[in-house]
Amino acid sequence: MQLSDIDLFDLDGFANGAPHDVFDLLRREAPVFWHEEPGGPGFWAVTRHADVQYVSRTPAIFGSAPNTNIQDPDPERIAILGEIMINMDPPRHNAYRNTINKGFVPKRVAKLESYITGVAEGIVDAVAPRGECDFVEDVAALLPMTMICELFGIPDADRRYAYELANRLTSSDDPEIQDADGTAEAAFAETFEFAVRLGEEKKKNPADDLASLVVNAKIDGKPVDDLVFGTFVMMMIVAGNETTRTVTSNGMIRLIEHPDQMQALVQQPSRIPVAVEEILRYEPGVHHFRRTAREDTELGGTSIRKGDKVVVWYPAANRDAEVFDDPHTFNIARSNASAHLTFGIGQHYCLGAALARAQLCTIFHEVLTRLPDIELVEPPRRLRSNFINGVKEMRVRFTPTSSPQR
Repeated sequence: MQLSDIDLFDLDGFANGAPHDVFDLLRREAPVFWHEEPGGPGFWAVTRHADVQYVSRTPAIFGSAPNTNIQDPDPERIAILGEIMINMDPPRHNAYRNTINKGFVPKRVAKLESYITGVAEGIVDAVAPRGECDFVEDVAALLPMTMICELFGIPDADRRYAYELANRLTSSDDPEIQDADGTAEAAFAETFEFAVRLGEEKKKNPADDLASLVVNAKIDGKPVDDLVFGTFVMMMIVAGNETTRTVTSNGMIRLIEHPDQMQALVQQPSRIPVAVEEILRYEPGVHHFRRTAREDTELGGTSIRKGDKVVVWYPAANRDAEVFDDPHTFNIARSNASAHLTFGIGQHYCLGAALARAQLCTIFHEVLTRLPDIELVEPPRRLRSNFINGVKEMRVRFTPTSSPQR
């Protein structure tokens, strides 16, 4: 392969996960690489760990506004996207984050730990007697979606719908999931309408949940309006659900592929938190985010002009041999696995990172201790996307066991 062959818009290149042969070539020969863009101006692909850190930690030079997707939507929609916190820069971003952060303080997360355990136990209780299941639908998807709905106070009757909206928002490139018109526009509109209805309910009947906290707050002295709340819900439904689900699915695949390491965790569940960091390094839930140069600058010896798109690729950074020895080897005993950038770094570091780690540790503990011989029935079916590192279907089998009385 040559640099001229690289096409990160070719979704077939992501059919088996991140195209690490491409990222290896880029890190080695062109760590800041100009990539053409169909119908757009092009972007710089950034693949080294140090450069991804620098871009992420320097919002004065590399801004998140107006949009963190590679390609810009129409002007009307980009104005709406500008109200999503991940697309904001300081000082506006700080005001929003300080408000929302109240929903993720350690005390609130600690209160959820017993709830997380109960949900994870119930998930495995449901599949254990069957001896087989679709791990994505029946296990990996349920805990994060239940948690985000619990955080928001979304009624039980609406939770499946919220899950389907999250799928459609992030999977418009996949022909099995996309809307009839081939875009995510309908999902975008439906999610916004869903959020507005939720916000109206939380204004009338506030409760001890994140939706009530945000919709009844003031940011920079102004009440939160429908646009701000609707875009916040869209962000959280995706960030709080899709990414944790994909890491759970991909992590289970890697453990099954490395039975000696999986059995080590079965025998010593206390090692699961360290293993989770290696899973996060090896299989980040999101492939990339974009920044936009706010001034002429230089990155890795390459001149960047004001207005240029700069796209950081997390799978590439997480396999950088300058940081991780033998980076393409999955190793649950890796001492520095937590140096991964899967949750981002800097001002946009994932608000829910502690909650995601708690969920991952808990669900892997339940699965590995109760379904220790879990194995794949057939190759998993992956999401067709260069944004979400997703798995659509993952048939597994295991020795059936009866669920304990609780």
